[in-house]
Amino acid sequence: MNRILALRLLDAADDAAVIIDAGSRIRYANDAMYALSGYAAGSLPGQPIEALLPDAVREQHGAQIGAYLAGYTKSRVLGHKRHFAIRHRDGTMLPIVLKAMDLGTLDDENFMGAFFIDQRRELAIEQQNAARWQQLQRIALSDPLTQLPNRRAFEIDAVRTAARSKRSGHPMTIGIADIDFFKHVNDQHGHAAGDAVLQAIAAIILAQARAADVVARVGGEEFGLLFPHTDLARARQVAERIRLAVAAAQVDVEHAPIAATISIGLAPLPADGDWKAGFTQADAALYQAKKNGRNRVEQA
Repeated sequence: MNRILALRLLDAADDAAVIIDAGSRIRYANDAMYALSGYAAGSLPGQPIEALLPDAVREQHGAQIGAYLAGYTKSRVLGHKRHFAIRHRDGTMLPIVLKAMDLGTLDDENFMGAFFIDQRRELAIEQQNAARWQQLQRIALSDPLTQLPNRRAFEIDAVRTAARSKRSGHPMTIGIADIDFFKHVNDQHGHAAGDAVLQAIAAIILAQARAADVVARVGGEEFGLLFPHTDLARARQVAERIRLAVAAAQVDVEHAPIAATISIGLAPLPADGDWKAGFTQADAALYQAKKNGRNRVEQA
C-alpha cells in the first residue's frame, strides 16, 4: 500500500520526477515530467535517460553511473541540488534545478531518482528585472533632451578613461564645448527653439567625433568631450572638425533657420591622472576661446 500511495503522490507532484535503473533506462516518469519534456504520456519508460541530457554529459552518464554503483567513484550529483538543463522532445534545452538521489535496491536492482524543477519562469523574471535595471541605468545616465550621456555618466567615463590612460601611458585629452550666445537664441526664438538647437548641435558633435570619443551634455549648453589615446594636436584636429560642422549647419525652427557656433577648450590629462584638474584646465581654455572672439578652439 505504501508503494502505491507514494506513486500517487509522485504522480500528483508539481515538479517533474523520474526513476531510472542501473542501465540508465527510465522506469517511471510522473505527469509533470511529461508536461515538462513534451513527450507523450506513458512513452518514457524503457527509454534511456541520456535522451533527456545535454550533449556534454550524455556520453559519460552511463559510465559514471556504472562506476558509482561499482564503488569506484563518489557522485558529485547525488544528494545535491544543482542547476542543470534537460532536452525537450523538440530539441530545445530547458533550464532546471536537479535533485538526484540514490534510491537503493529493490528486488536486487539498483534505482536512482531525480526531481527536475522548471526554472524557465524564474529565469524569465530575472531577465525582465535585469532589463528593467539596465533601462533605469540608461535613464539615470542619459540626458533626456539630447539623448547624450549626462554629467554623471561623463564623470564615470572620465574616471575609467583617465585610469586606463595613466596605466598604459597613452595620452588623453579632455574638452569642453559651449554654444556661443545661446541665451540670445532662447531670448529671440523661445525655449522650444533653444531645445531644437541643443538637439541639433548634440547630434552634430556626436557625428563628427570618433567612435572611441565620449560626448556628453554636462550643463545647460555645455558638452563634455573625452579623447582617449589622443594627444592635444590630434584632439585639436577633431575639435576643429566638430566646430566647422556646427558653424556650417542651420536649424530650421518653424521655417526660420537658426545658425549657431561653438567654442571649445582642450587640455591634456595631467600626468597624475587627475581628470578633474584636466577638466578645469579645459574650462580655462574654453574661457580663453570666448575671450578671443568665440567660434574657435583653444588649448591649455
